Amino acid sequence: MNSNYMSKLHYLLAICLLNLTTFQAIAQTEVKTETAAPSGQVIDRIVAKVNNYILLESDIQKSYLEAIAQSQQDIQPPTRCEVFESLLISKMMVAKAEIDSVMVTDAEVMLQADQRFSMVMQQFGGDEKMIAEVYGKTADQLKTEIHDMLKEQITVSKMQAKITEGLSISPADVRKFYNDIQKDSLPFFSAEVMVGQIVKKPEINQKVKNEITAQLRDLKNQIMEGKEDFQTLAKQYSQDPGSAPLGGDLGFFRRGELAPEYEATALGMEVLEISDPVETSFGFHMIQLLERRGNTFNTRHILIRPEPSEQDILDAERFLDSIRTVIQSGKIEFAKAAKESSEDRATSDNGGFFVDPNNNSSRLTLRTLDDPVLYFTLDSMKVGSITPPIRFETEREGPQVRILFYKERFPAHRANLEDDYEKMKAATKRRKEETMLSKWFVTAKEDVFIDIDPAYDRCNVLSKK
Repeated sequence: MNSNYMSKLHYLLAICLLNLTTFQAIAQTEVKTETAAPSGQVIDRIVAKVNNYILLESDIQKSYLEAIAQSQQDIQPPTRCEVFESLLISKMMVAKAEIDSVMVTDAEVMLQADQRFSMVMQQFGGDEKMIAEVYGKTADQLKTEIHDMLKEQITVSKMQAKITEGLSISPADVRKFYNDIQKDSLPFFSAEVMVGQIVKKPEINQKVKNEITAQLRDLKNQIMEGKEDFQTLAKQYSQDPGSAPLGGDLGFFRRGELAPEYEATALGMEVLEISDPVETSFGFHMIQLLERRGNTFNTRHILIRPEPSEQDILDAERFLDSIRTVIQSGKIEFAKAAKESSEDRATSDNGGFFVDPNNNSSRLTLRTLDDPVLYFTLDSMKVGSITPPIRFETEREGPQVRILFYKERFPAHRANLEDDYEKMKAATKRRKEETMLSKWFVTAKEDVFIDIDPAYDRCNVLSKK
């Protein structure tokens, strides 16, 4: 097997394991500081055109640096030519989508664009002047840019799905893919752990709840009487760190994406109506419906989280301690107990186990554990053990209690089929997709106009057959 082919295999594995999409790249809306370029220096330039779509040098540089930054030990990152080819094919997909009538409507883009823009606004506390200083464009211009980038991303995704429609992966395919890799070229995986949690949120006593609902009703009366406006009170009183700086505005959400009690109240209201206090797992909300568009809706709210008393927290600890005892006695498995009792929605459906967002695997590298308390707790635990109840706190949900289960540890190792079948299956799928997309590229490039800057002629993209 030649070195060039091995390089491509490394690239496939790197992309698969890092959750990078081979033929899809889109600029992310990040806060970034720009340094003024010396006089006469070219800051950016067009390096390729596909019909009416352009590819910039800055797009390649950003994607290339991101790939290098995310590359894992012993996995070769992509070359600039491979990144260039990936981005060029993305532009081809968008151009061909127009020809093949693969369309993306504004409705499909709107929700994601609004949510992404809200995230950017939250980073700056809703200060549009600061956004203009950092990005060099107005908030409206930035929102339009986000919309356009997301529209291209969704178009590429639809085209890729159309091209690879019907793709299937068999165990024989995975074995062949694995056997084709020279054993000394297999990637080296860091040590991984499998850890779960069962979370209990302290139940607040009724007196505290009554005080909060009375406070929210008073705020509603001030608004209804014209003494204050909703946004001002949200900035002053709301304990939602994400929306409070924006006057409580949450942006658009689909049905099923917010707490059921919140959603049911919001969808039962008239536009601009203000609700009475509503209790969810996050606390107490006062909601105002701003707009409805089909199955999406936009609201603002004021959130006040009740603070549990020491007795409330002790009760939660006793509850988890009893569950821990039952699990240790063998009367119930941890996963079943987590699904039945854990109040953390992010992990309970997975039997309480944390999941790596990059590959949806329950096997996590230690660097995936971005919670330092969790990291150091695991460091002192034995595999198979369950901690006593541990207090912790999150910015959004306040004080909570949990027990941790250190189920398994997987030592660092070279990739193999027994331990890494799912990873190899995903890499095999990516390889098949690459083959299908490469064949598509050969015929599709004849249907569009492509102009490549001479600086990238060395990549020989158009000469591939």
